[in-house]
Amino acid sequence: ILGSEICLVHLFILPCTSQQVSAMGDRETRNHSEVTDFILVGFRVRPELHILIFLLFLFVYAMILLGNIGMIVIIIFDPRLNTPMYFFLGNLSFVDLFYSSVIAPKAMINFWSESKSISYAGCVTQFFLFALFIVTEGFLLAAMAYDRFIAICNPLLYTVQMSTRLCVQLVAGSYFCGCITSVPQTIMTFTLSFCASRTIDHFYCDIRPLQRLSCSDLFTLKMVSFTFSGLIVFPTIIVIIVSYLYIVSTVLKIPSTKGRQKAFSTCSSHLGVVSVLYGAVFFMYLTPDTYPELSKVASLCYTLLTPMLNPLIYSLRNKDVKEALYKLLEKKSAIL
Repeated sequence: ILGSEICLVHLFILPCTSQQVSAMGDRETRNHSEVTDFILVGFRVRPELHILIFLLFLFVYAMILLGNIGMIVIIIFDPRLNTPMYFFLGNLSFVDLFYSSVIAPKAMINFWSESKSISYAGCVTQFFLFALFIVTEGFLLAAMAYDRFIAICNPLLYTVQMSTRLCVQLVAGSYFCGCITSVPQTIMTFTLSFCASRTIDHFYCDIRPLQRLSCSDLFTLKMVSFTFSGLIVFPTIIVIIVSYLYIVSTVLKIPSTKGRQKAFSTCSSHLGVVSVLYGAVFFMYLTPDTYPELSKVASLCYTLLTPMLNPLIYSLRNKDVKEALYKLLEKKSAIL
């Protein structure tokens, strides 16, 4: 009866088959050392919708490649963008480009694959790289908030305080924090014993769907994950909030309306990016495990939509980027 109710949740959800029920109910314990691959279920939709979702993934991923590679090229080749803010933005585009590339190609391949499998090593690599880049992005956004704080609150000391050395250290520190948090979580997750089945009810190897397959005691892993989440989220959010409290306080003291608008415009793009990323992450992890399809939709927001929107937000809201893009396009058209 319960199986029948699950099958009727939504019009677009695939009807349950005996094979699916068998896979979901298979409780044969298998040690992690015996697992050679996993099956990524992806979205449980009707076959006729596969091509639509595939085209959607393809469009979004093409926009990610175009937007982020374009942003990196503009920042590298335009000398006017040789500033700390654009140094951070270039690294943000690099991170967005790579962590979306860890997810999207495999997800698109699985739309046409009958097996929908991912090797054990491939799953480990995907899990590690995604964790590395998503944590790095959080720390990069905090570094960008600090950069805006110095630029607006201490403009006369900006070039001194935001030196090339400090910028490199902040970016290197972001990658380092990503690495030291992703390594232990990856090791602890993939030393679990997996039972029930090899089927991951997701479109990539994420920690929560993998935990559902485990028959090990998850208390230690969950505590470590919670601790790392706290060490990542709270410091970065605190830096961002405190920076913007000082920024708002300083901007409100500017006498001219035009000056206030200019100051706020330099921060609006960054605030937009922060809101999209953290909003999607909080929505994802606050979604109960009883709604896996809703969890997948939430995951789409920060795995694909955020990397697509970031370059659009910065290019549409930033005068310098738009001018650099026009200049690059004019130069290219003149050559042709």
